[in-house]
Amino acid sequence: MTTGFMHPRFAMLGLFIATCVFGSSAQLASARQDNPSSANNPNWNYEEIKKAPEKARLMRNPFENDSDALRAGGKLFERNCAGCHGMKGEGRKKAPSLIRDEVQQATPGALFWVLTNGVVWHGMPVWSKLPEPQRWQIVMFLKSLGVSTRP
Repeated sequence: MTTGFMHPRFAMLGLFIATCVFGSSAQLASARQDNPSSANNPNWNYEEIKKAPEKARLMRNPFENDSDALRAGGKLFERNCAGCHGMKGEGRKKAPSLIRDEVQQATPGALFWVLTNGVVWHGMPVWSKLPEPQRWQIVMFLKSLGVSTRP
C-alpha cells in the first residue's frame, strides 16, 4: 500500500504543478525578451547618469590620454561588461547601448559614479569593489567607444 506523497496521484499532482511553474517561467522569460525596454530600444532609460551628484560629474579621469589605460580598460570591459553590453558596447536585451549620445556626452565623472554605484534595479551590479584605477580605465574605454561612431 502506498501512502503520503508516494501515492501516484500525488506524483501526478507534483508533475502538474512543476509544469505550471516552469511553463510560467518560460512564458515570463519569453515576455522579457520581447520587452520594448530592451537595450537596443532608443527609449532605454539613461536617467541614472543624470543622477550623478555634481561633485562626481566634475571628477576628471586621471588616465585621460593614456593609451595603456585605454587598452587595460578594453580588457576590463571585455571581462566585466561585454557579457551584458556587447563587445563593442552596442547594447543587448539585458543592458543599454554605451555608444549612445546619453553615455558618450556624459562626463567621465558621471560614468565613474554610475559604474561605482551600479543600477541594481535594472540589473547592473555595483562595481565599487573593483579598484578605483580599474574603474577609471573602463571609463576611458567607454568614452573611446563613441569616437569610432562619430562622423
